[in-house]
Order: sequence, then C-alpha cells, then structure tokens
Amino acid sequence: MDKYYSYTDFLKAVGQSKKVDEAEKLLNEIYLDLFLNRIQRMHRQEQLMVLIDRALDEKDENAFYQYASELTSLQQTEDESY
Repeated sequence: MDKYYSYTDFLKAVGQSKKVDEAEKLLNEIYLDLFLNRIQRMHRQEQLMVLIDRALDEKDENAFYQYASELTSLQQTEDESY
C-alpha cells in the first residue's frame, strides 16, 4: 500500500489552473493512503500485543521475542515517518 508521491508532481498538478480537480484528487489520495497506513499499523500493533501476552502466558520465549521484535520494528518505522 505504500506509494511514493512526488512533491514535484503535486506542484505540477496544482500549477495547472484547469486541472485543479486533479490536484485535489491527488491530495485526497495522499491523505487517504496515509490514513489507511496508520489504521493498518495500529491494528497490527494491537494484534502483536495480544500475541505477546499469549506468548507470555504460554511461556513461549521464541514467539515472545519474534512478536516483540516485530512490534519494536513497527514502532520505529512509525517514529521515522513522523
């Protein structure tokens, strides 16, 4: 779902007065993509917390480290994107 949006492309779309709708559509698409990515990340973080709790309950050390590592990586990625 990660898309690359060029600032130059956006400025080109905005600069064309007859294509204001295209600039608005592009901006809406960018915001929608950011929103969906955020929701997806939050959902995965919640899933990982449940899996970590379950791994602790079951004393499954390997699963705990796997899920904790993924959660840490996900949180670092989120911090870098903001």
